[in-house]
Amino acid sequence: MALHPAVDFDQLVSGQTADFPMIQILDEVGQVVNGDIMPTLTDDELVALMSQMVWSRVLDQRSTALNRQGRLGFYAPTAGEEASQLATTFAMKKTDWLLPGYRDVPELIQYGLPLYKAFLWSRGHVVGNEYPEDLHALPPQIIIGAQYVQTAGIALGLKKNGSDEVAWTYTGDGGTSQGDFYEGVNFAGAFKAPAIFVVQNNGFAISVPREKQTAAKTLAQKAVAAGIPGIQVDGMDALAVYEVMKEARAYAAAGNGPVLIETLTYRYGPHTLSGDDPTRYRSKETDDLWQKRDPLVRMRNFLTDKGLWSQEQEDALIEKTKDEIKAAITQADQVGKQTVSRFLKDTYEVQPQNVAEQLAQYQAKEAK
Repeated sequence: MALHPAVDFDQLVSGQTADFPMIQILDEVGQVVNGDIMPTLTDDELVALMSQMVWSRVLDQRSTALNRQGRLGFYAPTAGEEASQLATTFAMKKTDWLLPGYRDVPELIQYGLPLYKAFLWSRGHVVGNEYPEDLHALPPQIIIGAQYVQTAGIALGLKKNGSDEVAWTYTGDGGTSQGDFYEGVNFAGAFKAPAIFVVQNNGFAISVPREKQTAAKTLAQKAVAAGIPGIQVDGMDALAVYEVMKEARAYAAAGNGPVLIETLTYRYGPHTLSGDDPTRYRSKETDDLWQKRDPLVRMRNFLTDKGLWSQEQEDALIEKTKDEIKAAITQADQVGKQTVSRFLKDTYEVQPQNVAEQLAQYQAKEAK
């Protein structure tokens, strides 16, 4: 029996809907509350999605420890956003184009970036930006919202090439207050470019609460001004996130133009490990509320009830992931140090005379 679609895109783009209700399939304890839009994932696919989420939680824990040991550089915690990040990626095809923000490293790795290169990117090493040829992705964007403009451009290029590929990107709630956000969404909408814009609304732009950033009732409704569909989904519900993303991809790939998806989620840790203290702007009551909505807990309960998951299975996966991370950080440690001559070569394809002279001097020093 065909399932009802989770989203009526035509109604959304026409502006006929007054509200942007949150789409949900699993409640906080993992019980199905909207079976009509249950995704058609196989048992193996459900287990694979859960495995990626557990992997991401372990990666976050180990990356935090590595950062505190001085073995990583910049790091933005991801715990709490596993469903929002990985269920969206799970719905995409390997030929699509991913443009991540700086918190979206888990998606990038699952999409094909070797883990040791992700660690090198954190350290600011150039090798962390050298991607496999078949990886359709750009390095994580540090400038807030800039990836939205880039995504619009890539999506337009895909359309002009007659491709059935889609470009997708992420930003946080704070990113929707940036000019690049509006420019990217408007441009893609005007040209019906196949793009999916994901807004991961975790409630705070560093320390600024979402309600102090905008008077909009939802962030999804910001799509209305660009004439494109906007959808709000429970970002702690992996099944709902997957189904909405899958339908959005089909809509965009069919030539209908872009889609904006707001995922209601939360980051359990600080904004970054560079001095942010979330206890200064978030209450214990708020933290406790979102801990009860943990995406791993509800997916774990759902799969356990179906006989597809066990604690033994999860424990084995955790240990395997720790071993993978240990091997990757060792591999990253073995990559040679960066050189000034490499910087000069990367900056100038054809060196002017003064740079050529400097390059020769540095190459001579580095050869000793």
